[in-house]
Amino acid sequence: MRGQPELYEILKKLDVEFDYYPHPAVPTVQEAMKYWKGMDATKCKNLFFRNHKGDKHYLVIIEHRQQLAISDLEQRLKQGKISFASEKRLDKYLKLTPGSVTPFGLINDIENHVHVFLDRNLMKCNKISFHPNINTASLVLSYVDFEKYLKWVGNSYEFLDLY
Repeated sequence: MRGQPELYEILKKLDVEFDYYPHPAVPTVQEAMKYWKGMDATKCKNLFFRNHKGDKHYLVIIEHRQQLAISDLEQRLKQGKISFASEKRLDKYLKLTPGSVTPFGLINDIENHVHVFLDRNLMKCNKISFHPNINTASLVLSYVDFEKYLKWVGNSYEFLDLY
């Protein structure tokens, strides 16, 4: 299976069942949509931000059809001015590359530096989908198992009413 081997070991340890979908590299949600036929899950956009000082980093997870202006997101997050984090920061904290951003990258954030914001509507999902730390595959797992993973990984997270 494509993706970070440690991730699969962790999911097995947590007894998380998932469906695996290989596909060509998909750096954007628009390109990924071509390969979602038959994938019964809520698909997400995963956005990696930093604060103005560069000392805090945030992973924002929303349903893939949602559109957010950064200024609106700043008001909702109440974290001050934010911007997309650089490729260097993405690698430093999550060991991911652009186009492969996923909450599964939190396994690489051993200091639990990254704070996660999730759209509250995601809690209503039966199944949810993310890349396995590479954008050439997708995993579908139950939302309950995703929450189990989030609690295990140990990063702080909170739900927001984004829409």
